[in-house]
Amino acid sequence: MSGIFAYLNYHVPRTRREILEILLKGLLRLEYRGYDSAGVGIDGGNGKEWEVNARSIQLIKQSGKVKALDDELTKQQDMDMDVEFDVHLGIAHTRWATHGAPSPVNSHPQRSDKSNEFIVIHNGIITNYKDLQKFLESKGYEFESETDTETIAKLVKYMYDNRESEDLSFATLVERVTQQLEGAFVLVFKSVHYPGEAVGTRRGGPLLIGVKSDHKLSTDHIPILYRSCKLLVNCSLSDTCHTLFAEEKKSVEYYFASDASAVIEHTNRVIFLEDDDVAAVTAGRLTIHRIKRTAGDHPARAIQTLQMELQQIMKGNYSSFMQKEIFEQPESVVNTMRGRSSHKTLQFVDHIKEIQRCRRLILIACGTSYHAGVATRQVLEELTELPVMVELASDFLDRNTPVFRDDVCFFISQSGETADSLMALRYCKERGALTVGVTNTVGSSISRETDCGVHINAGPEIGVASTKAYTSQFVALIMFALLMCDDRISMQPRRREIIQGLRVLPDLIKEVLSLDDEIQRLAAELYQQKSVLIMGRGYHYATCLEGALKIKEITYMHSEGILAGELKHGPLALVDKLMPVIMIIMRDHTYTKCQNALQQVVARAGRPIVICDKDDYETAKSSSRTIKVPHCVDCLQGILSVIPLQLLSFHLAVLRGFDVDCPRNLAKSVTVE
Repeated sequence: MSGIFAYLNYHVPRTRREILEILLKGLLRLEYRGYDSAGVGIDGGNGKEWEVNARSIQLIKQSGKVKALDDELTKQQDMDMDVEFDVHLGIAHTRWATHGAPSPVNSHPQRSDKSNEFIVIHNGIITNYKDLQKFLESKGYEFESETDTETIAKLVKYMYDNRESEDLSFATLVERVTQQLEGAFVLVFKSVHYPGEAVGTRRGGPLLIGVKSDHKLSTDHIPILYRSCKLLVNCSLSDTCHTLFAEEKKSVEYYFASDASAVIEHTNRVIFLEDDDVAAVTAGRLTIHRIKRTAGDHPARAIQTLQMELQQIMKGNYSSFMQKEIFEQPESVVNTMRGRSSHKTLQFVDHIKEIQRCRRLILIACGTSYHAGVATRQVLEELTELPVMVELASDFLDRNTPVFRDDVCFFISQSGETADSLMALRYCKERGALTVGVTNTVGSSISRETDCGVHINAGPEIGVASTKAYTSQFVALIMFALLMCDDRISMQPRRREIIQGLRVLPDLIKEVLSLDDEIQRLAAELYQQKSVLIMGRGYHYATCLEGALKIKEITYMHSEGILAGELKHGPLALVDKLMPVIMIIMRDHTYTKCQNALQQVVARAGRPIVICDKDDYETAKSSSRTIKVPHCVDCLQGILSVIPLQLLSFHLAVLRGFDVDCPRNLAKSVTVE
């Protein structure tokens, strides 16, 4: 969903033009998350030190893309772009509309009043905003937008106006505000009353802080300060054990962001905040506060070094991030396996002995990650000899599903921030189940809150429609199944067969990608159609679901993944000479049944497009249009059969003239229910 970016320069002189360039570039790095409007909040005034306390705040907001915001900034006649600020905080936001249509007034930053005393940027949804709005209206506050976020800006002003003392800190003020909020939120605040100060906090969404300085940091861990702790009452900001620098007047730059991709070009030193952390920068010093200490709290936040490189999030020679990520799959699956496979063992998850003693596996996810669970359920059941449930996180919670202490619950999420999956994780932890995360994002909420897990190491995935994360999740779950049976003699022949399949998989993926021109020609035949059916069974039912989802997501065509065994129970009524039908038929235990389904489609004048083994001449006779992929071990064949559908969806979207990376109404990381 929406993107947050803020930049604070402390004794690092920057012109207003430089500050705006940094803010806009940060927003551009977050474009892949999906958005429909954008805005920035910066200081007015002329930047002189003596004018700091009188400085005003200017808001510039616009519907549409960041480019539209950039164009609006160039129209500002009264804004001196060359004025220099020694200390300055600028905040920026890309909004994905939830409350109120896309418009400048509904865009962020939202403000407390017409004087812009307090402004705030927000990701998430405040569920009790109507109650807060009713209270604030009774106190005389007038609302101008339809957003839930405006209540936050007005609430912070109300608490400031009614403060008990003049020396109330910005961090304490924000803490009081967050105690009144219900729902999910990531917030960054700016105020004329606290010039050069920033406060950020999160609950149920990601927020990190990048730190850049030519001076040595005084610590690699920032201890948490608790409001109930006497130390906090007595210590001053010069207490170096709680801040990054031992001396005053050290130059430093801070970057607040909802995603590491926005800060990596500036610094690779970042701090990931936890739920209910309140991070404040005052006089160039960063401190992290919490209201109270709870069980399981970490005493400090580590300053981590990101391994991501800027070129990893750039398109290179590709037309879109999605195309780049499809073609990165030979490398991304290798990176998922790298250092984790050998002839005898695959070591990549803690608590394995405990997991081997469990009674049931539950895979919980949403969207594409759910399909990765469906794709690997059969081999998990085969190799673990355990019952395996695959659950959509939202439905899992709606049913109040029974979970027991001897269950092991997997939470699969590319971002590691998916709201429904996170809530399901907390639900399972409360019931004593062992929790395992399968994520692509180091430092994400799921990776921190699970007992153990796997980083799939697919590299940054920018396109909203997930591709390489799906295949890497698929591989990671297969490797887990292999690990579970490594000491069972009866499973060794099957295990060796799958390990050999994993070894040749990258080369086979390259072979499938070489079919791109052929699939582009097929897309040219189909792009004007209104609907497409995709059928398969066994290991390939998940491929049908995932292929249909890709087509829905970025082409806006209706598409449906159908279990071929259900063909005569309803879907066959849709088949005629006009309906495009894609069938996946591979030489495995379902081959004969899939051949029967193919004949039923042909008998109804259907013109099926068949994805099959390249040596399957019998299937090729039954269809004039085939996509032939190389053969692999049955449980890995789904990786090879899904790539043609990824490419097809990409080419269909391009031919239909749509933005492949940022489909309408969708976001990369769904951090609200």
